[in-house]
Amino acid sequence: MADPSSRKGERYAQPELLDWLDALHTPHDVALQAAYEANEHHGIPAIHVGAAEGKLLGLLLQLNGAKRVVEVGTLAGYSAIWMARALPADGRLWTLERDPKHAEVACANLAAAGVADRVEVVVGDGMESLRSIADHAPFCAVFVDADKERYDQYGRWALEHLRPGGLLLGDNAYAFGKLLADDERGRAMRAFHEEAAAALDTVCAPTPDGLLIGRKR
Repeated sequence: MADPSSRKGERYAQPELLDWLDALHTPHDVALQAAYEANEHHGIPAIHVGAAEGKLLGLLLQLNGAKRVVEVGTLAGYSAIWMARALPADGRLWTLERDPKHAEVACANLAAAGVADRVEVVVGDGMESLRSIADHAPFCAVFVDADKERYDQYGRWALEHLRPGGLLLGDNAYAFGKLLADDERGRAMRAFHEEAAAALDTVCAPTPDGLLIGRKR
């Protein structure tokens, strides 16, 4: 049972409640905590997913039986650790990062987490990097968490290179509250949603920043 307020998380999602749930369901080990706190020690923006979203990404990959996964936007490797740990022994994650300094930190965090053997960090422009790994398609899942102005381009690439039943996952699906704005970001994000909804079975999960989840038909 829910009412309009609770459906939006306005009534029950209090900070102390969320902290308790995260400690119970999504505890950090040393490696995850280091990646989570990378902004404090390496000057990396604190714009990674939260603990619950990271765990959710891993669970979705496990439920999907994913083996070949692409992440657009590595940052310090926090979400990559969650996803890599969800893969089977023969799984592979390609994670794409534009900033070489961020990629260097991510590589260290991935090694500390014990998943460097199944993760390849690809440094460079997002679309160019996607084209460079296209020969490994079809992919089981693509997670997009990068420059919002190009979400539509990343989404189209994913639709072309996902296997049937594959997952398209997009963080910041609310576009920081500017989804309906008439600017480059708003238009790109709306196209990302619209084109995903046309080709996939989709839902936008009401995480703090919105998470698009789509399964290729």
